[in-house]
Formats: sequence, C-alpha cells, structure tokens
Amino acid sequence: MFKRILTQCAAGLAMMAAAGVAAHAADLTGAGASFPYPIYAKWAAKYQEVTGHRVNYQSIGSGGGQQQIIAKTVDFGASDDPMKPADLEKHGLVQFPAIIGGTVPVINVEGVEAGQLKLTGPVLADIFLGKIKKWDDPAIAALNKDLKLPSRGIVVVHRSDGSGTTFGWTNYLSQVSPAWKEQVGQGKAVKWPTGQGGKGNEGVAAYVRQLANSIGYVEYAYAHQNGLAWAQLQNRDGQFVQPSQQAFAAAASHADWDSAPGMGLVLNNEPGADSWPVTAASFILVHGKQADPARAREVLAFFDWAWREGDAMASELDYVPLPDDVTAKIRGIWAEKIRGEDGSAVWK
Repeated sequence: MFKRILTQCAAGLAMMAAAGVAAHAADLTGAGASFPYPIYAKWAAKYQEVTGHRVNYQSIGSGGGQQQIIAKTVDFGASDDPMKPADLEKHGLVQFPAIIGGTVPVINVEGVEAGQLKLTGPVLADIFLGKIKKWDDPAIAALNKDLKLPSRGIVVVHRSDGSGTTFGWTNYLSQVSPAWKEQVGQGKAVKWPTGQGGKGNEGVAAYVRQLANSIGYVEYAYAHQNGLAWAQLQNRDGQFVQPSQQAFAAAASHADWDSAPGMGLVLNNEPGADSWPVTAASFILVHGKQADPARAREVLAFFDWAWREGDAMASELDYVPLPDDVTAKIRGIWAEKIRGEDGSAVWK
C-alpha cells in the first residue's frame, strides 16, 4: 500500500515537472517573407535544440507577414519590403533588419550551366517586359558569344503573391530600365507584362526547375537548394559578377542604416566593382507596445541568439550576417522602443 502511494506520488511529480517544462518552453509564431525562410528555419531548429523554445516561422510572403503582424495573429512578422515610416507609426510597429542576402536570376536552358550566362539590367528588364522573346535574341547573344543559345521561346516565371522579393526585383529593374519604371514600376505585387506566377520563392524555384527555357528570380539559397543554374549580372560599375556571399557583402558594405527611418534600406544597384546588384536586407516587425512582455522578450531573445551564435549557419546558406555594430544598434532600439503596457522596457 505504502509502496503504491509512493509510486503514485512519484508519477504525479513527474507529470508536474513535465508540465512545468512545457509551460516554460516558449512556442513563438512568425510569418512573412520567403526570402529568409531557409535561414530562419535553420536558426529555429538549432534554437529549439539548445533552449527548448520553439519558433514556428511560416513562409507566406512579405505582404502576408505585414498583414498578420498588424492583425496581431503572430508574434513577429517578416518583410523584405521595408514598411514606410508612416505605416510603422500608424500600426505601432518597430522594424529592424535581421539578415542580408541576394536575389538572383535563375534559368533552365539546355546546355547552359550555372554562372555561364551573362545579362545586363536593361536586357533582363526587356526579358521580363516580354520584349525579348527568344534565348538567341541578338541582345542576349551579343553578351554571350561563347555560348550556343537555343532558338526557343523564353518562359518568364514571377511571383504570384505579395512579395518582398518582388519589391526588390522590380525596384532594381526600375533603376536600370526607364521602360520598366514607366510601364510596370515597383511593388510587392505588380501587373506583370508576361509570364506565369509561382507562390513564394519555393514556387518560382519549382516552376523554373520544371519548365524548359524558363527564367525566374529567387533568393540565392533557393537556387542552391533546388540545383538551379543562375546568370551573371552586370553591376553598377560595369562589371559582370557572380552571386555569392562576398558579392552580397560588398553591396551591403555601403549601407548607412541611420539614413532610413526604421532602418529600411534598399540595397539594390550599390557601387563597387564586386557588388551584386540585387541585394536586400530582410526585416522583422514587432509591436512597440506589448501586452505580454515576457513573450515579446522571447522573440527578441531568439534574434539576439541568432546574431550571436548563428553567423556560421547563415554563411553556409550564403546569407550575410549583420555586422556587430548594426546588431548593437538594434538592441538599443529594442530597449528604447519596445515596451510593456505599463511602460516598462521589454529588453534591458
């Protein structure tokens, strides 16, 4: 009898201990840009392994991430299209960059391997405008005299959802092509002159992999993960460059984070012989006034940990970690601008 009571007590204590661990472990939710999804997923898996705290990040596009954080249905939103200062103020949001990467043109052209094809910004714009319709068009052939290009129609693939990657891509095309700027412009969603849409970086990568003679645009990690060929691009200094972590870092080295409210810099078409021309920061959005400060603190703790412990993981996926002076600046913004309802600081 006494032994049975001890056994029952021990079982009860074990259940209470397990419940205590479960209650202590955070289960955070975030949603938004597909551009940073590979690194956020990798960070989240390692963070759970180290701390027991789960971070569930959903790749739904930058537009969806902005909508969900405004609606307070997630703990943090993510967007590659930095929100305008007026919108940040209107919705009581704090914005900060989390990672830097590059968007690359990806192709599926028989006989053309990764990094062989050369394109300029104006030629790329004309392809996405539907003006250049075949791979052996004289404008492409003139840049690629060493390649045998097929006389096949070009299949353009673009994003179908509200996308920060699309914002960055169309912002770049608007800078290098007056025709693109006038006819299409820039935005998370635009009226595409030609082509077919895929949802997320994942969808565009899948279509390009499946469709012969296609071209699309994805974050560089998706090109690697899907075994896709990419094209060189001519940068602002007139140099043809390959996409790489070093090329993204060269573009980001010119960033003046203090020059843009909410640190919302667009890093396209930066100077420098080694700079990749379509480089972007991906941003996190959280509410400045927090009803649950402890939960908000866990969100910040995740990114704090990622910046301290996750640089190697980011580099493995060809992202560019933020410099230490930038992350120090961001922690200062957290301490100043993210508060509980009683006005107390969430991050100290």
